[in-house]
Amino acid sequence: MDLMNKRGSLLRVAGGVAIGFGCLTVASGGATLLGGLEMGAVVAFVLWFNTLAGLAYILAGFGLWQARRWAYPLSLGIFAATLLVFAGFGQHVFQGGAFEMRTVFAMALRSAVWGTIALVARQAFSGR
Repeated sequence: MDLMNKRGSLLRVAGGVAIGFGCLTVASGGATLLGGLEMGAVVAFVLWFNTLAGLAYILAGFGLWQARRWAYPLSLGIFAATLLVFAGFGQHVFQGGAFEMRTVFAMALRSAVWGTIALVARQAFSGR
């Protein structure tokens, strides 16, 4: 496989992961917001962010799948926004706010996934 095909394949994998992750995020967040799922001590701003970010995940995924250059800054923005919300969540916990431990794991997973996707996109679009 030549380098161009390898980059295209990596972008397609990253795009597929982003689209799948986004669909799952919108479905679970939407169901929780509409009262269909009881999730315990929900931190509202985290739930709203994750649900709306799921739409951005899908958009970024399609951009990556199609090797659109704008998908890299969008992926990087998703990663940065996720880290900011994770920090806000940390502040909430530090101040004694109610939370579910699964939110810690979910935000860590989101951060890792989007950090990896942004890195893959950067490398693919920079020619590395």
